[in-house]
Amino acid sequence: MFVAYLAVTVLAIAANAFIVVADLARARFVLQNSAAVGVPESWLPGLALLKGAGAVGLLLGLLGVPVIGLLAAAGLVLFYIGAVLTHLRAGDRSASLGFPLAFLLVAAASLTLGLSA
Repeated sequence: MFVAYLAVTVLAIAANAFIVVADLARARFVLQNSAAVGVPESWLPGLALLKGAGAVGLLLGLLGVPVIGLLAAAGLVLFYIGAVLTHLRAGDRSASLGFPLAFLLVAAASLTLGLSA
């Protein structure tokens, strides 16, 4: 079970690190998705900070502070539930909805496996 937790959590860390960099670099796909769902560009640094904090918390969980890892995973689950709801509220049923859903599933898997590990 620990190997699955480790693999999923490393994936969650990498995915969130990627999207933090994309947010801070104001990648075109980030700006397009944000505009499509009504998220102001000025929010990107704050959202990146939250995702980055989640990734760091997951890493701390792997490095021996499991309660921080679990709290980080729970925080990311809540964050991405909010992201999915934001897409749905904006009427987005396109492929871009898959991004927050994928991030949500990875965070939820990390949380679930972390609780059972």
